[in-house]
Amino acid sequence: MSEINTPHINPTGPIAKTVLMPGDPLRAKYIAETFLEDVVQFNEVRGMLGYTGKYNGKEISVMGSGMGMPTIGIYSYELFTNYNVENIIRIGSAGSYDADVKLYDVILADSAWSESTYAKIAGGFDQDTLEASEELNKQVEAYALELGIPIKRGKIHSSDVFYRKNFDDYKTIHEKQGCICVEMESFALFANAKILGKKAACLLTISDSLVTHEATSAEQRQVSFNEMMKIALEFAE
Repeated sequence: MSEINTPHINPTGPIAKTVLMPGDPLRAKYIAETFLEDVVQFNEVRGMLGYTGKYNGKEISVMGSGMGMPTIGIYSYELFTNYNVENIIRIGSAGSYDADVKLYDVILADSAWSESTYAKIAGGFDQDTLEASEELNKQVEAYALELGIPIKRGKIHSSDVFYRKNFDDYKTIHEKQGCICVEMESFALFANAKILGKKAACLLTISDSLVTHEATSAEQRQVSFNEMMKIALEFAE
């Protein structure tokens, strides 16, 4: 167990080299209670729950990131720099920008495009598109194939804004940037991984569609997200 305390993480248990990060801390609790054995809660500062346990006898951690780039930026930075974390895999929900990307599809992000200034301010990067770790992505593909779970790879949009004045903006973003879906965190996560020489990936489940206006219920999300979680949990070491 680390003796280090950061402003947002006060570990009372071990933290594994690979951390899965859903946005919702209660989803982190659900994953720990549903899938892991020998679970130890290592963080509860500001209600951002974090757990370490074993999956198929191997250690892995899961911790909430909160919503938006500033929050995942804080937590991923502290995990990478203070607790010997090497890999962070975001697992979350997304809204589809593409008619061929349907409810419950599992998406693996090749890269994240954003209007955000996070990468420029945090790391001096002028790019508006940042890549995921190809090494982690290849492992995701291999695990998904082994589990028989289909995935779609593509470029995603990391947005700073959930409620836009013009929701039809997605059409321009889809056409000009090639983004197939939208979420709110991965661009900052990828930036931190690039700044610090670490690895990051993002797995998403489509929970709603801006094209068809279909949406899932909370219960449906819980069940459908299990497929995505099973892939990510294979990263246990």
